[in-house]
Amino acid sequence: MELTTLIFLSSGLFLGWSLGANDAANVFGTAVATKMVRFRTAAIICSIMVIIGAVVSGSGASHTLGKLGSISALGGAFTVTLSAALTVYWMTKASLPVSTSQAIVGAIIGFNLFSNTETDPSVLTKIVSTWILCPLLSAMVAVILYRMVNFVLGHAKLGLFQLDRYTRVALIMAGGFGSYSLGANNIANVMGVFVPQSPFTSFDIFDYTFNSTAQLFMLGGIAIGVGVFTYSKKVMLTVGDGLLTLTPVLAWVVVMAHSIVLFLFSSVSIKLWLESNGLWSLPLVPVSSSQAVIGAVIGIGLYRKTRIQWRIVARIVSGWVATPIISTVLCVFALFVVKNVFQQQVV
Repeated sequence: MELTTLIFLSSGLFLGWSLGANDAANVFGTAVATKMVRFRTAAIICSIMVIIGAVVSGSGASHTLGKLGSISALGGAFTVTLSAALTVYWMTKASLPVSTSQAIVGAIIGFNLFSNTETDPSVLTKIVSTWILCPLLSAMVAVILYRMVNFVLGHAKLGLFQLDRYTRVALIMAGGFGSYSLGANNIANVMGVFVPQSPFTSFDIFDYTFNSTAQLFMLGGIAIGVGVFTYSKKVMLTVGDGLLTLTPVLAWVVVMAHSIVLFLFSSVSIKLWLESNGLWSLPLVPVSSSQAVIGAVIGIGLYRKTRIQWRIVARIVSGWVATPIISTVLCVFALFVVKNVFQQQVV
């Protein structure tokens, strides 16, 4: 790989690091905050499963994102991703569980504005609608899971130590599933804009063809894993214990609801099966992991009529509103600088 190409890919690696630092909280934050799982254990499991999810199932959501804006120049892809990464990084510094999906969408719109490219309104509407649908769906799934768990626990008659042991194992398994779903759904945000000009070439490993996109997604998955290890603990505690005090069992419900929703928005197989049977299906779109987990927490809180820290909710929502706007403005400015100061082709 040429040094210039690696430099351009560095913005995607930075965004992957930012995603890992921010969104790992959504799959293991509740488990770590309730002290059911150690941070180091959570970080190891999350990193491994994110990479697997990115490589195995990451291509589904990237197609819709590609329709929002076609970025054929490597310099443009670098700048778009860097703008999104800086936005996520600043929000992470403020301990806000920001949406990486919103950041990359805002940056792509900024690219379209700079290049005088029309933004497809139908694709944009589909993506923006998921910003509302995702937390609502997550809240509904969380309530259903909560009722199911209550029913099972009411009939299982487990002892305190048994319940603690089973809950710990369940949280680890849910976190692993959630990490897989995070990698499958959100790797499109990290490396999706680089797919048209991927510098890698395909090669075979036994009977599996490791194509250029899978290699690109694996690189992004590794960057996410590094972000998990180096900077995610602070945000884990904000998400895990800031909005609502969660018991370990409720923590499992929240993580599973979040994981199921992310998986539904990234599974090509489920979408094809639903459509082949004449049923409505969710769009394959990289959705916000933060919105999914917070929607689940609020759904549980409302159902149980528990006091929710609405001031924190308002602060988080304000971050969601600001994210695409900041990313759009920053991207337009950054494209101007890269093109005119560094003399790089961006369009």
